[in-house]
Parts: sequence; C-alpha cells; structure tokens
Amino acid sequence: MQKIATCLRFLFLANILYPQTLLAQNHKLKPGFDKAEYIELMQMHVLLYDSTMTGASIPKFEIPKPAHYKSLYASPVMGLDNRWELWKNDQSVAVINVRGTTKNPVGWLENFYTAMVPARGELKLSNTFTFKYDLASHPKAGVHLGWLIGTAYLATDIVPRIDSLYKTGIKDFLIMGHSQGGGIGFLLTAHLYSLQKQGLLPKDIRFKTYCSAGPKVGNTYFAYEYEHIVDGGWAYNVVNSADWVPEVPFTVQTLDDFNETNPFKNMDKVIGKQKLLTRIALKHAYKKMKNPSMKAQRNYEKYLGDFAYKIVKKSLPEYVKPAYLKSSNYMRTGPSVMLWADSEYYKKFPDSDVNPFAHHAPQQYLYLMEKYQPSF
Repeated sequence: MQKIATCLRFLFLANILYPQTLLAQNHKLKPGFDKAEYIELMQMHVLLYDSTMTGASIPKFEIPKPAHYKSLYASPVMGLDNRWELWKNDQSVAVINVRGTTKNPVGWLENFYTAMVPARGELKLSNTFTFKYDLASHPKAGVHLGWLIGTAYLATDIVPRIDSLYKTGIKDFLIMGHSQGGGIGFLLTAHLYSLQKQGLLPKDIRFKTYCSAGPKVGNTYFAYEYEHIVDGGWAYNVVNSADWVPEVPFTVQTLDDFNETNPFKNMDKVIGKQKLLTRIALKHAYKKMKNPSMKAQRNYEKYLGDFAYKIVKKSLPEYVKPAYLKSSNYMRTGPSVMLWADSEYYKKFPDSDVNPFAHHAPQQYLYLMEKYQPSF
C-alpha cells in the first residue's frame, strides 16, 4: 500500500510539474541580465541609424555586426521620426529594436513634449487613428506624452508582426531601445503586457526588455506598476553613470504626487488647531513650500505641453491635444544595471563642454559593458 501511495504522489506531482517544465522548455529566453545578450542587441541597434547619422549623436567607430541575428524587417519612418527593426536568430528568438533620436528636429520635439498624461486612455492622432492604451491601472499613474505618441505609431506596426511570427511558432521576443528608443521601450513593454492581459496577444508570448540609457518615462505610480509587471528578471535599464539622458525629463514634485495616505493631506486642519501666532507662522511656511512647486507645474504644462503641442500639430495636423495629468513627477523606472564611469573611463572619455553626448553614445556604453562584472 505504501508503494502504491508513493507512486500516486509521484504521478500527481508529475501531472502538475510536467506542463510547467514543458512550458519552460518551449521558451528560449531566460530571466536575469545577460551581458552577451545586451551587447549583441546594441550591435544591431547601431545599424538602425542612417549612414548620415554620425557626429555628435552617433560617433563613427567600429562596432561588430550581430553574430547570431539576422534582420527580417525595417519599418518606414513614422510618427515623430520613429522607426524600428525586427531581427531573429536560429533559436526562434525575435528582437524588436527601437531607434533613438536622430538629428531630425521632429524627433527632438518628441523628447521635449514632456507634458504628462494618464497612463490609461486614448490619443487621437488623426481622423482615422485613435490609439487606446492601458499602461498602468493606478488612477494617478502618468507617462511622457511625446514618447507615448512614438509608442502609438510603432505599436501599430509591431503588434501585427508579433502575431505573424507567433503563428510560425515564435514565442520569445527581446525588446531593445537606446536613448529615446529606451524611453519608448518602457512604454512599449507595458503596452504589450496590457494587450496580453486583455487577451489581444497570446499569453504564452514571453517578452524581455533591455532599455539602454533610458530616460524617465513616467511618475512613481507608473514606475511601481511597471517594475511589478517585469519582476523576476524580465526587464532592465542599462545606465552609464556619466550620462545625463537617464536624468531627464525635469521633475516637479507637488503635494498631490504623494500616496493617498500621507501627512500633508490634512495639513490645513492640523495648522488650524495651533495657537494664533504659531498658526500664522506655519501657514506662511506651508505656502512658501507649496506654491513654488504648483507654479512650476503650471509652467511645465504651459511650455512643455501647450506650446509644444502647437509645434507637434505642424507634423501631425489632425492630432487632438489630450487632457494632461496634473503631475510632472518623473521618476527612474525599472531595475537598473549601473555601468560605473571610473577614473580610467574619464581618461578615455573626458567630460566635454562642446559635445553633450560625450557619455551617451553606444561607444561609451559598450566600452563600460565589456568591463562590467555582474555581482549576481
């Protein structure tokens, strides 16, 4: 009887574990940061740019071509100078590679259109194109409007390609972007997971994201939810500690940016209970702290929202301005892989008052990545 019971337990466990093991075997991508994986993604990323794209943003230097991947598709330029390429290796792993900013002023306009909008909603980009998105469920979650527009155009081209490859048996997709491409990579990743959640993409597709030099794309609430979604080693942002791009956009934090439970919410009532002189002093101090951030937020919307919108309309004449989120509290997003710029690095790549991208190009990132030794 004991032997029978043991056999039954074994069969029961096998019945539970075997499908999970089989599922894991069907996927080629593994969780965790993979140095070789990142390097090859960067090698193919450099090829995204036109041959004229050299100089300050993409310096001329020799980078080997990808050894294990071949290009399947190169998109046309769309939206605000956005573009992507599709690659695949012989292990049935596909790559969605998103281009960063070029010298085109329209692409730079996308970066500076930094008004924040809710992370759930829709954008009317033309009379025939309304992009519906659900990047985070928290009502206070917000994202960068310019890069959301870029994501919208790219996603309309990317999702059908994912569907087509899935029908051929490909279920593993790497997402890669450097600089502006990294910013879009965050939002694109959130969008693809959302489509899976809605049943609009197969749930057995596995995504793994490498944002590189990715800027701040949303507020705390977006960052928290994104990090929850990709938890377990399925997304990274690779950062050169000398690079300024991961430090932007400018950030304004107001009292409205805190969680619902906080000590500032009922500050007026707390101050009102104090004695007269104390109450006057506290009110004065409270306004001095509160009013500048509120004014900065209004200016943010005025110049990096409304003013930028008028310029965007010249490129997208049917685009309708969305309602802004009353926040500009941009935060670093996602697990980071920090490439530390040490004294040896600065000897090779010194700071520059002439070239603002002295620490931002693939050359510097690949140099530091070759030296990088993961601690896990």
